Amino acid sequence: MEQHRKRAPWVNWALFFGTMILVFFLGLLASSITERRAENEYVYKPKVKLSEYEPRNELWGENFPREYQSYLQTSDTTFRSKYLGNAPTDMLAEDPRLVVLWAGYGFSKDYMAPRGHFYAITDIRNTLRTGGPMKPDEGPMPNTCWTCKSPDVPRLMEEMGPAGFYKGTWASKGPEVVNYIGCADCHDPKTLDLRITRPALTEAFASMGRDISQVTHQEMRSLACAQCHVEYYFDKHRLDAPDIQYLTFPWRDGTSAEAMLAYYNETGFADFTHELSKAPILKAQHPDYEIFMTGIHAERGLACADCHMPYVKEGGQKFTSHKMVSPLANIQNTCQVCHRESEEQLRENVYQHQEKVKEIRDKLEIQLVSAHVEAKAAWDTGVQEKEMEPVLKHIRNAQWYWDFTAASHGGSFHSPVEMARVVGLGMDEAQQARVLLARLLAGRGIGEIAYPDLTTKARAQEFIGLPMDKLKAEKSEFLRVIIPEWNKVAFSREEEWAIDYIEGQ
Repeated sequence: MEQHRKRAPWVNWALFFGTMILVFFLGLLASSITERRAENEYVYKPKVKLSEYEPRNELWGENFPREYQSYLQTSDTTFRSKYLGNAPTDMLAEDPRLVVLWAGYGFSKDYMAPRGHFYAITDIRNTLRTGGPMKPDEGPMPNTCWTCKSPDVPRLMEEMGPAGFYKGTWASKGPEVVNYIGCADCHDPKTLDLRITRPALTEAFASMGRDISQVTHQEMRSLACAQCHVEYYFDKHRLDAPDIQYLTFPWRDGTSAEAMLAYYNETGFADFTHELSKAPILKAQHPDYEIFMTGIHAERGLACADCHMPYVKEGGQKFTSHKMVSPLANIQNTCQVCHRESEEQLRENVYQHQEKVKEIRDKLEIQLVSAHVEAKAAWDTGVQEKEMEPVLKHIRNAQWYWDFTAASHGGSFHSPVEMARVVGLGMDEAQQARVLLARLLAGRGIGEIAYPDLTTKARAQEFIGLPMDKLKAEKSEFLRVIIPEWNKVAFSREEEWAIDYIEGQ
């Protein structure tokens, strides 16, 4: 009988490990095949050919359903933080002092806190600021006011040029601008790259000696927002667009509050003359980008989209959420990507910044209201314009600094130190105005001027003489008669546009 020969122990171990390695790589292969099959389900398969400036968001949604469905959630108005959120809020009712600060300007009639992009067209139609025009050439506002409201805007600018679009009254392009802010405003339909569709931003970069086409992708993730979330004005004196209210960013000398004020002072621009003080007032719009760029998050290289459009997962697919909302509504996917503190602590940190800035900004508001009322009292005594010039300059400067901080969305969090600094500049200017006014009034035997009763929005509007019943009636008639006409014209036009579906998709 042949003697049984035992295997060397190392041979058994080699077979064992060899089998394990083989099983491991077979597992990797199976996993890879499964993943590739899954990825094939998610690969970009366009269903519709999109034109260069296709304004209908629902057609983009055919090609990008996840992004589109998340974008539709900007219609959600349920989020509320300590200060605002995205719920419809009457800011004049919340703070009636605003009525007096904007006396002589449309914002004293109506100022609602902004809602999501979904409501861009609805809200600009509804606001009292756009009036109740019953004819295309009527109304207080220019077509320029449509610029940031719709993907119909780049479509029209492509047809008639920027100046051609800005020309005329707001009502004249009502039937043309009907699709709310959407995909074509920020994306190239072929490459899906972010792009700039509003020439004012490109022109602003050029005025600073910069070429916007050379910026990085990360910069574009903020600059796409900066097409609209910035300070701007309507320049009526451009040589290449005479008598047209041309949308312009005052960035030539920089984007700080002081640099823009110096620009405005040099050009002599004013948004309106104050009804009470007669000061030439600047109405800050929403310098969100400018303030964000002075804060710690911008310094660390973050972009707007990092916090307002975080990555999310759905069915195993990762994509960018287009539900643009406060990061406080989704702290887990925004703040806690970098920060390890609890949601409660992070939220409280934001509120603390906001509370402290609001506290000092409210004090500046009171000083400004007093300055306007005291200036009116001075005018009523018969003071000369020469005597009032330095007073009005200080009031103008003070209100600019106040509004620069008040009009910003999220500025108290984006850059609380800069916000506090700018409020401080405004406080100094307002106090100087009031000192000069006190001397003028004392010289005419007038002492302290009573502070008006601004306990409600209605009382504040009555104080500055606004005919609110008339304004509301005009708007109601406009909404009843004109808006259905606009919608009918728009529907008929878009019905004639062919939809080019891709075969096999």
